[in-house]
Amino acid sequence: MSLRVAFDMDGTVADMYSVLRQEAERLFGAAQQAGVAPASTTEPAPAPPADVPQGPASPPVVEALHLTSRQQRQLWDRVGAIENFWNTLPEEEPGIIARIAETARARRWEVLFITTRPPSAGDTTQLQTQRWLHAHGFPLPSVFVVQRSRGKLADALQLDAVVDDRPENCMDVAIDSKAKPVLVWHGPLETVPAGVRKMGVKPVSSISEALTLLEHMDDARKHSPMARSIRRLLRRDPLD
Repeated sequence: MSLRVAFDMDGTVADMYSVLRQEAERLFGAAQQAGVAPASTTEPAPAPPADVPQGPASPPVVEALHLTSRQQRQLWDRVGAIENFWNTLPEEEPGIIARIAETARARRWEVLFITTRPPSAGDTTQLQTQRWLHAHGFPLPSVFVVQRSRGKLADALQLDAVVDDRPENCMDVAIDSKAKPVLVWHGPLETVPAGVRKMGVKPVSSISEALTLLEHMDDARKHSPMARSIRRLLRRDPLD
């Protein structure tokens, strides 16, 4: 059976943070680039605005940029006004999209990409994301723009694994589906919250490591007793 895998976009395969940091610097000055809150600002970094989808404005990005709620709104307003903004992002790891495509083709995986990106000027978020993936080496990509539970999506689509950079999304997958959640953690692995590991989430330090883990999962499935029995049944001569 083919492995069915979903990859999150921003923070997992696409480097949104560096672009947001550049836009924040243009809006709020060089102090923002250095990761220091403006001198006139004493307001702590709050949660993302209610009208901004949770995916892009993840807490690590907000904390690292030291944005106030007003600055967050200004930043996302700027992003929304940029023509085809989602086509401008670099890869998290150079060449990783092409590697995912090559691995999926060689191993006959079914791959999906999921995102909670808000709209920007230009084409729809889905179309921008599809064009970005195609330009980086993944032809004819399947993209789901979602706002609700990733665990329920994984369950409905009968996914085997979901790769994401946010612990809450991985825990959602662990609770609401049978898919294996793989957490791409941008920091020392020993700092991964203990509760995340207890839920069966597998933390890795890079998307490349996540891809290697998926290959091991695929190999284990293909060599399981049930898989061998199915292959024997499929090879059996129907006239025997």
